[in-house]
This record gives sequence, C-alpha cells and structure tokens, in this order.
Amino acid sequence: MPLPKLIVVLGTTACGKSGLGVDLAKCFDGEIVSADSRQVYRGLDLGTGKVTAEEMQGVPHHLLDVAEPNETYSVADFQTAAYAAIDGILARGKIPFLVGGTGLYVRAVTEGFVFNDVRPDPELRAQLEGKSTQELYALLRERTGVTLTGGEEQNRHRLVRALEKSFAGPLDTPPAQPRYHCLQLGVTYPRETVCQRIDQRLEARIDAGMIEEVAALRQAGASDAFLERLGLEYRYILWYLTGRIPTLDGLKDELGRAIKRFAKRQMVWFRRDHGVLWLDMEGDFLAQAQQAVADFLAE
Repeated sequence: MPLPKLIVVLGTTACGKSGLGVDLAKCFDGEIVSADSRQVYRGLDLGTGKVTAEEMQGVPHHLLDVAEPNETYSVADFQTAAYAAIDGILARGKIPFLVGGTGLYVRAVTEGFVFNDVRPDPELRAQLEGKSTQELYALLRERTGVTLTGGEEQNRHRLVRALEKSFAGPLDTPPAQPRYHCLQLGVTYPRETVCQRIDQRLEARIDAGMIEEVAALRQAGASDAFLERLGLEYRYILWYLTGRIPTLDGLKDELGRAIKRFAKRQMVWFRRDHGVLWLDMEGDFLAQAQQAVADFLAE
C-alpha cells in the first residue's frame, strides 16, 4: 500500500515558515505539527517565535507546549509524539503539515529514524558534564567517526546522549523505516536578506518583552543550566541577566551574530537533502507552494 502523504515546510530562521504553514493548511484543510525543539516547552514563546493563537487563524497546531522547563525532551520523544499527531490528523481526513526548523526533528519523521533504546547512565553523565562542549564533540568523533552540522555539534544534551549510547555498545544504526511519503518545501532568502530579517525580528522581540520572558522563566524555576542548553535567545539573555554581557547593545550585537551563524548552519543541514523544493521567496512563493501541494496530493 502507498504511504500516507505528509507535507513539510522547513528552512532557515526568520523566513516565514509558520505563516506559510498556516496559509497552506487553510487552503488544503490541514493541521500543523510543529517541528521545533524549543517550542515544545511551555513559557518559551517570544524567544522561540512560537505562533500565537491569532496567527494560527483557527488552524489546529500540535506539539506546542507539551513539556515543562527543565524537563528532558529528546528527538525520540518528539518522533513518537509526531507520529501520533500525524496519524491522528490523517484519521480525521485532514492533511498533515510538519512545520519547523529543527533539522534533526524533521528528518527523524521524514526519514523514519529507528532509535536505539539505551538507558541513561547517571555516573557516566556526571563525568561527561565536566567536559566542555568542544571536548564532548571531539570525544564523540573519536569514538564514532560521526561529523555533526547544523548546530548539533553545539548541543550538549544530544552530545552527552550520543556518547552514552556509544559507551553502551556498538552504535549500529538500525535501518530507517519511513512512514510517510513526503513533499518538502524549503523556505529561505538570500543571505543578506536573512540577516536583515533576523535583525528586524530581534529588535521586535526585545521590544515585545523577550528579556522579561527569560527573567520570568528563571523566577518560575527554570534552571540556568536549562536556559543555557536552549542556546541562542535564552543563552544570551541569561548571560545579559547575569552580567556576562554587560549592556543591551552588547546583547543585541552578540545574539544577532549568533542567530545569523545558526541560520547559516541550518542551510548547510537542509541543503544536504536534495529532495527539498526550495521556494522562490522573492516571487509568488505562496502560489508556487500551493501548486506543488496540489500536484503532490493529486499523485
């Protein structure tokens, strides 16, 4: 039997993935599954660019606000929840849209990764936590030969988890088991435009209260270690709040440059997949996307 169909909207930060996903879901009677590793957490709104109730325009969204700050939420957790959400959408006779910029989360679903079940090892984790992120990545490469890109080489939690698995035994990756036939639509702009959009969005989010959001999360019990692991907005604003970055202008400068580096890594990650249809964002990209989806669903 043919695999059920899934439409994916992916791409770089600040380029309008969420809005395009909503427009397409409205056009094709669909529902959206978010593929963002930080938007799963409650209270992380401005810093993650989480779509608001108004911006949803009545389109159901899934896998937003499903975990509490400080909780561990893995890519395997996401895949399980995403499969359940997508299958539920299909069962209702709707069209599922997977929308987001966390490349590993997207690929876990589109490619059907099969994860090894290795129990956490507290003693080993305590040893690994004493190492820098760079040391963790070097150790992982030494043990497995794996090269990471797209920001994954900076993700301490995932580096520790990968090393934990490597110490548990051979890292024989089970063959992937794709569950869906996917149309992948890519969203980005020329580098200069992406940087301009990042600067504009950063100013708007700070004006809207992003710094206060991080301060409120800390007040409510989100640990500094958790905020540090989230990276980007949460890491740099934490540094500002604790005095490591002394001025607001310094925060804007350092954070803006970090987001731009992240956007560049995202493109490196997504460009590896030659099955992505990159939309002409300087043309009528919505009409192009609508036509691609219509043709895909008619196959």
